[in-house]
Amino acid sequence: MLEILRNRRSVRDFTPESINTETIDALREAVLRAPTSRNRQPWQFIFVEQKELIEDLAKSKSHGTRFLETAQLALVIVADPEVSDVWVEDCSIAAIVAQLAAENLGLKSCWGQLRLRAHDDQTSASGYVRELLNIPANMEVPIIIGFGYPQEIPSGHPRESLPLEKLHSNRFGAFSSS
Repeated sequence: MLEILRNRRSVRDFTPESINTETIDALREAVLRAPTSRNRQPWQFIFVEQKELIEDLAKSKSHGTRFLETAQLALVIVADPEVSDVWVEDCSIAAIVAQLAAENLGLKSCWGQLRLRAHDDQTSASGYVRELLNIPANMEVPIIIGFGYPQEIPSGHPRESLPLEKLHSNRFGAFSSS
């Protein structure tokens, strides 16, 4: 797992190589195994494979979702806020589970935040996706992730570049460099 984290990088340019059914099924299983607070599971997942829909999803925001233009798969994470008061956290956990599973399966990914972002002056990014994918009005659409095989494989961040000053021992302000 640590090796996956060491090598994980967001990728915004994917090859046209399609993702096989077994890999997509593994991603589906992975997200359903994501932990949630009190096992409430406020999330639902839309796996989008239709290229035209993925291209429309790339227009969710004026910037920050263009990486979907070359993605072969988009995962739209949807939540029902009535199911859990920590739906944002639960969806975020599911998103990182999906990204780490993708890495393990040889894919790369990039996360796009839709919650609290605008599509245009009249419509939120979440609202745009909600309408595009026929998502019920009571559901929130906080996150979209694009997956595919990378055009280039970026190197992981070297250990020396990690912000070790963010680590504390026992109490805030007691720094730990190990």
